[in-house]
Amino acid sequence: MSTLQPRRIPIGARLRSARVCGALACASLTLALGCSRRGSTAPASGPVEVGVVTIDPRPVTLTTELPGRVSAFRVAEVRARVNGIVLRRSFTEGSEVKQGQVLFQIDPTPYRVALDGAVAQLARAEARLASARITATRTAVLLAGDATSQQSNDDAVAALKAADADVVASRAAVDAARINLGYTSVTAPVSGRIGRSEVTEGAYVQAATATRLAVIQQLDPVYVDVTQSSADLLRLRRALGSGKLRSADDRARVSLVSEDGHEYERPGSLQFTDVTVDPGTGAVVLRVVFPNPQSELLPGMYVRARLAEGVSQEALLVPQSAVTRDSRGQPTALVVKEGKAELRTLATERAIGDAWLVTDGVQPGEQVIVEGLQKVRPGAPVTAAPAGKPSAGPPGGPANARGAAATAK
Repeated sequence: MSTLQPRRIPIGARLRSARVCGALACASLTLALGCSRRGSTAPASGPVEVGVVTIDPRPVTLTTELPGRVSAFRVAEVRARVNGIVLRRSFTEGSEVKQGQVLFQIDPTPYRVALDGAVAQLARAEARLASARITATRTAVLLAGDATSQQSNDDAVAALKAADADVVASRAAVDAARINLGYTSVTAPVSGRIGRSEVTEGAYVQAATATRLAVIQQLDPVYVDVTQSSADLLRLRRALGSGKLRSADDRARVSLVSEDGHEYERPGSLQFTDVTVDPGTGAVVLRVVFPNPQSELLPGMYVRARLAEGVSQEALLVPQSAVTRDSRGQPTALVVKEGKAELRTLATERAIGDAWLVTDGVQPGEQVIVEGLQKVRPGAPVTAAPAGKPSAGPPGGPANARGAAATAK
């Protein structure tokens, strides 16, 4: 009885058979894909419709925003001018004081005594002067009658002059004592707001060290000292000198923005520009005066001042939405030129509102692309339409519309 054994196929034959089957499957798939591609047609690409803005020159008032600090219009440090004990403080800290108002009272007793002594010395000197005058008159009469010597007459005249000088010195001492007595009543040198008191009742103050008692600041109006670089100042002067800028009528008017972004409602006026450049910062100081009736501006407050530099009669403004940056960080924009998008490198001077002031890169009357930037590349054909208006149809016109419908099907 014979037994049937299964036929063994060599491993090499099996691998060759698998490779042949795989090749046949790939060929079938390639044939199917080729037939599918031949059966469908790709839509024709046409010009991309973009929104553009026409660049027209216009007069623009150029302003600059400079940082600065508020300072008081007047600052008076109230200091002791005599030695003594403070007996009384006659003001409320943080209140408004008037010029001449008594602020502190220093013990006047020793100065009153000194004044009385000076007055007594003056009376004694005046008495000596009267006696010397009588003696000089009598001696002159005796000399005329040859009843006395010339030496005696000369001595009498000298004594009269010395007595007269003593009277003058005594009067000066009385005035000095009276002034010192007046210094015991410390008054406000200017009107303004007084700060905290540096001393209290019972404190000993000295004239030698000029003990500071309080500080008075006048806050209406106030100064705002802003800094501007000397390079910007030279650029502005050259622009005005060349006629590129015309002096603005309100150039002396300045607006103020506080540190919280709020615009101060009262305008200020430019008072002067310093003539010295700070060697450390390369900047000059501009002083502006602002009214401050409500005391909203306080000394030391950080602010930003907006100054009108001049008027550019033919300024070119490009919307910021149309400007991008290249790999080198330079501002660029796409301009419609002969039906194609052309890349331009711009020279921007400053931002004005939502636009850039451009000095080079575009010409008056050219159209800058502001809408559809993500769909267009430099050199690509485009169809320009005013920005903000709805499109009349898909980009490329009816042909592209039919192609789009066929693709959708």
